[in-house]
Amino acid sequence: MDLISNLAMGFGVASSLANLMFCLIGVLLGTLIGVLPGIGATATIAMLLPITFQLEPVSSLIMLAGIYYGAQYGGSTTAILINMPGESSSAVTAIDGYQMARKGRAGTALATAALGSFFAGSVATFLVAIFAPPLTTIALKFGAAEYFSLMVMGLVMSVALAHGSVLKALAMVVLGLLLGMVGTDVYTGAPRFTMGMNQFADGLNFVAVAVGVFGIAEILRNLEDEHDRQVMTRNITRLFPNRDEFRQMIGPVLRGTGIGSVLGILPGGGAILASFASYTIEKKVSKNPEEFGKGALAGVAGPESANNAGAQTSFIPLLTLGIPANPVMALMIGAMIIQGIVPGPNVVSEQPQLFWGIIASMWIGNLMLVVLNLPLIGLWVKLLTVPYYVLFPIIMAMCSIGVYSVNSNPYDLFAVAFFGLLGYVLSKLRCEPAPLLLGFVLGPLLEENLRRAMILSRGDPTTFVTRPISATLLLLSLAILVLVFLPQIRKRRDEVFTESDA
Repeated sequence: MDLISNLAMGFGVASSLANLMFCLIGVLLGTLIGVLPGIGATATIAMLLPITFQLEPVSSLIMLAGIYYGAQYGGSTTAILINMPGESSSAVTAIDGYQMARKGRAGTALATAALGSFFAGSVATFLVAIFAPPLTTIALKFGAAEYFSLMVMGLVMSVALAHGSVLKALAMVVLGLLLGMVGTDVYTGAPRFTMGMNQFADGLNFVAVAVGVFGIAEILRNLEDEHDRQVMTRNITRLFPNRDEFRQMIGPVLRGTGIGSVLGILPGGGAILASFASYTIEKKVSKNPEEFGKGALAGVAGPESANNAGAQTSFIPLLTLGIPANPVMALMIGAMIIQGIVPGPNVVSEQPQLFWGIIASMWIGNLMLVVLNLPLIGLWVKLLTVPYYVLFPIIMAMCSIGVYSVNSNPYDLFAVAFFGLLGYVLSKLRCEPAPLLLGFVLGPLLEENLRRAMILSRGDPTTFVTRPISATLLLLSLAILVLVFLPQIRKRRDEVFTESDA
């Protein structure tokens, strides 16, 4: 009964006129940036963080959440129509979706992606509603040592699931931790890594770092690779699948939903891995595996369901533990901090309307997406023809105005430029920026819990291994790190990410 009453409260919050409007803005904007290749949800949310400062906490988080899962929907449109995924999690959709479009079945492929995404998103949101409250109760029993060990495991998982070299991912985490240490020491008041500049006394501006590393760096990469986009199908017919196609969808959608719901919780990139895992499983269980790569319906239904389920369940560690499962969730934590909300298990008891309002808004947002997206496919097709050189000046202007408006500090604009160049250089060196952002967000929390645990134990470091939960989490972290470096596991990991980059 508690679940029903809490959901009723959540729907009451989410269905207010203002929150419905922000949910609609979020899902439409998410679909738009998902459709336009090369922008991405992470960069967009980073750019919009300054705007959320002026909004109510519930409204701002509902809008940002809508952008995230809306981008998963939009990414499949470009994957199917022009063989260019708008989101990395939609890369596998392009394999069979584009082939379906070439055979005149673009409408069926788009409808399959939308309906599979709607079902998976709805089921995964239900799982968030069921599992988040009990996990919050468990998390309230965590002390400083347990939180430290949990964050260590989160960072290790982000390394294990990052693209490319494990050593480079580790280096990015360390760099993020070091950047998070810039500012004034909370316990002693001593300045650290400020280079004698008072502007760094409060630490680096999270918004400036995020916009630079993801927004500006993404623009520079896209300008380097700009080319004409050829839309495969301009006039789309027969949007709705027939009875036989519906029957073919059921199994892949159910399996994809299950895979995505589990993998989405993992830090690093669960939604991306979920889509590839789903595609691999569908190919193995199919009676006609030779059809994959030539326009198999299961090759669209399974992966799209998996990445949308993963996008929804990635909110579980955010809402229960205050731990981000991916860069977008790290930005959501930034948005909560901007609003004066401390992320973690206390949110459900101290901010129940926020907690349940976000969950309820996911159902509303998914319904909006499936109702709006199919009729608007013609508009998305037209937008695909807009040249990037028209878009990037507008995006850069919005970034600069937004970042400056947070603190009215011109040094933040220099920080955006610096981190934009840094992000671009890191991308050329094949260093993924996601672990850097996770390290930057978790670094101060990691340090705070480390020092608090040491103070409570009177300087005894064995407190981390004598407390059962903390010791278990540290052992899991060590096991994951060892497994990643094992030759066989490392080879398989490289194969997965080679496929994902293809």
